[in-house]
Amino acid sequence: MGHYFGYGGMGGIGMIVGLVLTIAFIVGLVYLVVWAVRRLSVNNPLPAPLNSTGQSARDIAQVRYAKGEINRDEYLKIIADLGS
Repeated sequence: MGHYFGYGGMGGIGMIVGLVLTIAFIVGLVYLVVWAVRRLSVNNPLPAPLNSTGQSARDIAQVRYAKGEINRDEYLKIIADLGS
């Protein structure tokens, strides 16, 4: 009767080993996902926000300075306010 489920009398041990392996697999999978997300976020910082024309605030300030719409002091203040 003990051989009915195919564990050869060690059914309890086999189930425990299977449970431990399943838990280890799930923990490893979660660790792998967390590691991948952290690695991707460190190597690929988010780009500067873009406006409707696809330009960042820094790009717009550079264009305005080049056109003479703002002077050097205004340009430097804008760049400082944007966080360099």
